[in-house]
Formats: sequence, structure tokens, C-alpha cells
Amino acid sequence: MTSRVFCAIDTADMEQALNLVKRLSGASLHFKLGLEFFNANGLDGVEKIRAAISDKSEIFLDLKLHDIPNTVAGAVRSIIKVRPQFLTVHASGGRAMIKAASKAAGSGAGRTKILAVTVMTSLNQEDLASVGQTGSVEEQVLRLAHLARDSGADGVICSPHEIEVLRRDMGDDFLLVVPGIRPAGSAQNDQKRTMLPEKAFKRGADYLVIGRPITESTDPVAAAKSI
Repeated sequence: MTSRVFCAIDTADMEQALNLVKRLSGASLHFKLGLEFFNANGLDGVEKIRAAISDKSEIFLDLKLHDIPNTVAGAVRSIIKVRPQFLTVHASGGRAMIKAASKAAGSGAGRTKILAVTVMTSLNQEDLASVGQTGSVEEQVLRLAHLARDSGADGVICSPHEIEVLRRDMGDDFLLVVPGIRPAGSAQNDQKRTMLPEKAFKRGADYLVIGRPITESTDPVAAAKSI
């Protein structure tokens, strides 16, 4: 069965990242690389990770691009050279920015898919209020998800707690990629809206993103296989 779990490799250290993906190569995982890794290692680093993983594993670049449309489009055109399956932008960047990113990603079955970040899983209702968002977290996620879909995004990043309402509203063809996943017994860390992996899949998630419960385990391979 094709894996539906991306392991988050959150380190700037190239050697550490390579060691992790090589150790996890037999655990049927895909791999997510974020800002910490990308800022230290760039596109060359992504290519090194790709060379170290299985042909069945995909790369997700979680860079959360957020700038004026022309700048984001240029960034997307540069990034898709390393052929990530997914690339993130912030939905709050607006309609024109999301459209520019989607257009720059190109067309065709093998193109990089654009995912829009709704409300990050490190934020809760109090955090939204502090930046002037007066509605509920769910209302803001729905608003941004509709904006993203209407602007050409392939899917969104959402917390597990918004999966059901998004699946109902957005249909089956809109991708829901879900971080904030914590297997039983795992620490919450800086995540505020979390869920067990099996519950997230049952609610309609397409892919899960799981980092520290795997990468900080004393036995990452066993942790990944257990999940």
C-alpha cells in the first residue's frame, strides 16, 4: 500500500537528515523538509535527500511561501526544479498570490501540487484573537480553505480538528494534509490542536505529517512502523 505518512525532517544538519532518511528507508514513509532544513541546505540539499530515499518515497517542501504574487511565482518556478510532490504557501497571502503559485507550478499529472496553510496547529483561539481574528478557528480555516480552492490550490494544510468539516465542504478531490498528529503517549510539544493518527485517517485525512514522535524516538524505525 502506498504510504500516506510524511515524516518531518526538522533539522538544519545535512548529515543528520541523511542518516535519518536512510534509517527510515524501510519504513514505507515519505519525507517533509521545512524551512530549517531548506535555509541551511537549499535545493542541493533537497537533491541529496532525494538521492538517499526509495523511489517510492516522495518529498514535501513545507516552505510556507508568503509574499507578493510575482515573488512567490518566481520562488515556485525555482523550487519545482527539485520535483517535490507538495509545496506550501500561506492561504492568508490572498487570492492573487495563490493563483500565481498554482500557475507557476505548471500542469500535468506529475506537477508539484500547491497546498495552502490555513491556521497553523501551533495556534489556538486565543492566538487568533491576538492578531485580530475575531471568528472561531474553524470559521477561519473554512474561509481560507474556500479561498485556496477557488484560487487553484490542490489542497490545504489543516489541523486534525477541521478534517471532517473540510471534507464535507470541499469534497473528496481536495487534498487534506494534516500535521499535529501525536500517537498515544507522545508529547504535545508546541502543537495545540492534535489527534491520534488512526482518528485523523478515519475523519478523512489524505496524508499525515508526523515528526518528533518518529525522529526523536530511541528507535525511529520501530516508531514509524508502529504508526
